[in-house]
Amino acid sequence: MSQEEPDSTDPLVARRQKLAAIAELGLDPWGSRLDDHTPVGEVRARAGEIKYVFPDGTEIDLPDFEAQPEDFNFRQWKADRNAEKDNARGEVVGPNFRVAGRIVLSRPGGKLVFMNLRDMTGDIQLMIGQKQVGDSWAVIDKLDLGDLIAVDGMLIVTNTGELSIAAEKVHFLTKSLEPPPEKHHGLTDPEMRQRMRYVDLAYNDGVMQRFLNRSKIVSSVRSTLAERRFVEVEGPTLHSIAGGAAARPFTTHHNALDIDLFMRIALELHLKRLMVGGIERVYELGRVYRNEGISPKHNPEFTMLEVYQAYGDYRSMMDLTESVIIDAIGAISPDEKPSYVLPWGDDSIDFTPPFARKTYDELFEQHAGVDPSDESAVADLAKKIGFDVDGRHPDVVKNEVFEEKVEDALMAPTFVIDYPASICPLTKRKTDNPKVAERFELFIRGMEVANAYTELNDPDLQEELFKNQLAGLSEEDSMAKMDDDFIRALRHGMPPAGGLGIGIDRLVMLLTNSQTIRDVILFPLLRPEK
Repeated sequence: MSQEEPDSTDPLVARRQKLAAIAELGLDPWGSRLDDHTPVGEVRARAGEIKYVFPDGTEIDLPDFEAQPEDFNFRQWKADRNAEKDNARGEVVGPNFRVAGRIVLSRPGGKLVFMNLRDMTGDIQLMIGQKQVGDSWAVIDKLDLGDLIAVDGMLIVTNTGELSIAAEKVHFLTKSLEPPPEKHHGLTDPEMRQRMRYVDLAYNDGVMQRFLNRSKIVSSVRSTLAERRFVEVEGPTLHSIAGGAAARPFTTHHNALDIDLFMRIALELHLKRLMVGGIERVYELGRVYRNEGISPKHNPEFTMLEVYQAYGDYRSMMDLTESVIIDAIGAISPDEKPSYVLPWGDDSIDFTPPFARKTYDELFEQHAGVDPSDESAVADLAKKIGFDVDGRHPDVVKNEVFEEKVEDALMAPTFVIDYPASICPLTKRKTDNPKVAERFELFIRGMEVANAYTELNDPDLQEELFKNQLAGLSEEDSMAKMDDDFIRALRHGMPPAGGLGIGIDRLVMLLTNSQTIRDVILFPLLRPEK
């Protein structure tokens, strides 16, 4: 983009030569504090303040460019307005701003240069004229794509209808010593995008907005819970016992205490201790760690929300889950009245509440084609699929068939309720059918997004179920060890409660049309570069 290219043809060398040239101008190539700049998104939102102004002070609103036909000619529109004022010559006048960001496009043209500037809220065109910027012009031919600059100037609309800043002063902020990705091909390799997320954010369209939407979703979740008087807490990340979920933990060693510790695989057991202590509505939103596989739906460290509500049950948690999701959709919608039908690849997801609520057995029979109460038929189907059934609890076998045959078929948001009690050791049983647990899982597009229970608060039954787990009668939470302190806490009396877990990363995937979990985690786990 330089008007006076350095001798070197190596772009890295050329950028360092320009770095030296900027320093020779007496400018700090690494910049300093910048005050009073306005985000580009806010600047663009004030386009309605631009007027067409005549010498006598008369102001005319500009046309709505988006509503004009393709052949609309703004230059002709201005000529027509001038003619209506006895050929008085009006000019486009807007408010003045200072904007700052990264140069992502440049179109040099002699004494008039056009650039596109990008900050975290959007892009805007800069119109930089030699006469208009005065001494600042000396730095223009030292600029490269990727450099960070600030510009003072007036917000205008060009003859082509492009919203622009007509520059009056240019401030150099930071030199980029690495060139950006090639314009038309960009940074497209998925692993490189994840490894070089800073480049992905800076140059790939839509990436910044996706992660800004993630932040809005997380803020919305907290707001929804705060409105319902839930208290946010922070539990320990290092646990002496790996409990609360069926997962393999990461292990570490504490040197001073000379003990092995586990990175938490769930938030549950400490939050329940807090309910015993009297925090009746409690939640934590934080990272958990599972030493397991990586897939489009799984990352070894991920963000979980766990919520516990005293005197509620799993039905209370269904209502809360719907509210969390619907509020999050509203938080990222650009429209005052959000649409609950969101894009998903070439299809869409209809989040219009209420979500479907169907029993585990109902869905099993519908999609597996077998009566779930017929243990022999379920075992035969499991063998056909390739599962080992010998010596295994029938409900464990049935759940493997459910995961294989049913879950992927649940496209629309669906609460699957009333799971087999034997695979839910932390869940209260139905009073009229102790073989069924008061539990739901929410599936959307075949992904488990939420899991909730009517929490078990009987310490003796909980201790018995823990012992059964350790004896191998249940596969859920097979890595668990007896948590005697948790049982002791329950003996002090935990109120009846509903508990909920939501996978925040998966929720963000679904609300932002992201097909892999790595696209919604800023820095997913990757193998080290060789």
